[in-house]
Amino acid sequence: MAKSTKRSTEDAAASASDRSPKARPEAASDVTETDIARRAYDLYLTRGGEPGHDVDDWLQAELELRSSSRSSTE
Repeated sequence: MAKSTKRSTEDAAASASDRSPKARPEAASDVTETDIARRAYDLYLTRGGEPGHDVDDWLQAELELRSSSRSSTE
């Protein structure tokens, strides 16, 4: 009986560690969500304020900033 209790405790510990945030490579960079939001807004304005491309603008801004951040640290 003690064996099954120990096992479920180990399983619970493993599950808790699985839920913890993992370090992502981009998390180490100095690029913040605010930086990305500002660049995405610049892209929006450059396009003439045309709505409907917010996700595209965000992803483009993130790509630009993260790649320039990586190249400047290498």
